[in-house]
Amino acid sequence: MMSLVWKLLRQHISIAQLAGFFFANLFGMFIVLLGLQFYSDVKPLFSQEDGFLKPEYLIVSKRISGMSMLGAGESCGFSEKEVADISSQSFCKSVGVFTASQYRVVCSMGVSGVAQFGTEMFFESVPDKFIDSDLSNWSFSSEDGTIPIILPRTYLAIYNFGFAQSQSLPKISEGIVGMIDMLVVLRGNGQEQRLKGKVIGFSSRLNTILVPESFIQWSNAKFAPEADLTPNRLIVEVKNPTDDAIVKYINDHNLELENDKLDAGKATYFLRLVTVLVICVGMLISILSFYILMLSIYLLVQKNTEKLRNLLLIGYSPVRVSLPYQLLTVGMNGLVLALSIIILYIVRSYYMNMLWVMFPQMQDGSLCPSLLLGVGLFLTVSLINIIAVRNRVMKIWNRKE
Repeated sequence: MMSLVWKLLRQHISIAQLAGFFFANLFGMFIVLLGLQFYSDVKPLFSQEDGFLKPEYLIVSKRISGMSMLGAGESCGFSEKEVADISSQSFCKSVGVFTASQYRVVCSMGVSGVAQFGTEMFFESVPDKFIDSDLSNWSFSSEDGTIPIILPRTYLAIYNFGFAQSQSLPKISEGIVGMIDMLVVLRGNGQEQRLKGKVIGFSSRLNTILVPESFIQWSNAKFAPEADLTPNRLIVEVKNPTDDAIVKYINDHNLELENDKLDAGKATYFLRLVTVLVICVGMLISILSFYILMLSIYLLVQKNTEKLRNLLLIGYSPVRVSLPYQLLTVGMNGLVLALSIIILYIVRSYYMNMLWVMFPQMQDGSLCPSLLLGVGLFLTVSLINIIAVRNRVMKIWNRKE
């Protein structure tokens, strides 16, 4: 019986048609699995503290004019009303204010107890949610007297490749930040106090010397109780950095952005968009190829309608008549899945080597997400094809009756 049905099947089968389905399905399945696997592999880079695809943050300040520098122009600070206005904009997710120290800060820095240099500096704070560094030691107590400090990564590069190199001083890596000793002297309101500073990390997002908000509030209240604490800079988390409303608002309100952050935001947004588009295109190709297979099998059954009806009339069950067509679809889908996974493994090995060169700290992911998606697609499509063939044969059977 089985060999008889296979002979009927081979009489009308189109090798070119099935080959076209096979390669289209293979291409579509591979793109879908590659898109998911690539996203899964690079997702840690998106979510880590200094990830390059984190939600976009813009540093906003008022444009300084010549009159402002002479003290005759508008204030460079942001009032509560202005902060609230930015927060209410459609492109804005959240807003944080920079709070600066209003007293003199003198800091001497050394390594392992050996003083290297000293300078005047300043501190700023922002809400913790905007800081891209480990905050496990981010707390200040006036009784403890140690100030946790986060420095910009650009400062580390300037020290290592500029100051340290010219002064024959040792270079410092991020891994040995605990060896940096800082003596901080605060002066203001007729008082002076010496505190210990401890560098706990570096920031790629904020180009300033960060300290906890609790320290800024305590020190300003003690050393500059009468100072104006109006913020001069804001950090704004935006929903879509390509939104034209951002540029319009910045220009209309005479504001400026730090370090062309908007251009970087557009690049990361388009990268996300391309990833989604790749997955969608792969899914569309897969759906079309699945449809082609179903149509091909359906046409094979249609061409053999008379012969299949004769087989049903002489006593063969619809299940036995449907089985060869169902095995063909399941076999094709299974082969596509196996080849897609093999190709994905090869391609993934290539791009992971490239990512490890750029991000040595990146951890190796797993193929499980792609395997689960591939098996899910295989089972779903195979089930649909099996049911379609079964229904078509049942229609032939019912007409016999």
